[in-house]
Amino acid sequence: MTAGLQVDLEGAIGALSLRVAFRAADRPIVLMGPNGAGKTSALLLVAGGLRPSAGRVTLDGVPLFDAASGLDVPVERRSIGFLPQRYGLFPHLDVLENVAYGIAAPRAERLRRARESLDELEVAGLAARRPGELSGGEVQRVALARALAARPRALLLDEPLAALDPSVRRETRRFLAHRLRAWSLPTVVVTHDRADAEALDGEVLVLEAGAVVQRGPLRELAASPATPFVAELVGVSPDQPPRD
Repeated sequence: MTAGLQVDLEGAIGALSLRVAFRAADRPIVLMGPNGAGKTSALLLVAGGLRPSAGRVTLDGVPLFDAASGLDVPVERRSIGFLPQRYGLFPHLDVLENVAYGIAAPRAERLRRARESLDELEVAGLAARRPGELSGGEVQRVALARALAARPRALLLDEPLAALDPSVRRETRRFLAHRLRAWSLPTVVVTHDRADAEALDGEVLVLEAGAVVQRGPLRELAASPATPFVAELVGVSPDQPPRD
């Protein structure tokens, strides 16, 4: 059995033809690329929010999607936690109810698991507040608690830090990187920020126009950037010769 999240997919998103392949296991996969490259669409293809035209997704060896056989497991049965860009919290529910939402269990069990998840993310004291009463960093932790409360076997995080002020982002970045290492869940993170990729210390996949143009640790990308965008991303002048 292949451990982790194994992805090899193709899809047409409007005029964009998207092809992405990777395996996420103990270390995060970090998807980077310019706007419109297909990063969020790639997450939605994996999660089941968009249907691929070809390919296969497995989680710990269990198929979730297989174009050849017609298998397409519904989103709610894939055991994949998804954190959207704007976190998706319901403004009319308090934090505890937000985190409990979507857990397939009797109410008492849902609330118990929600409290456990909030405690794990160190925000149990916010349970009775509404999202509008929270800081940016608190909202991010609550949204992550909700994604984890359903006990997923993999995580997809779409720009999890982009909505935060710079002062909050640094602290939250360290917190997120620490938690992902502790959980050891197969995780895919979309980000525009090189500092996020450095902190997460995973394999970087750079998408341009729907295709993976380069992959590997940031230091390898910096040693020999494949495109001008990659050179800009890693802080290397396009005219600078590759390092030995």
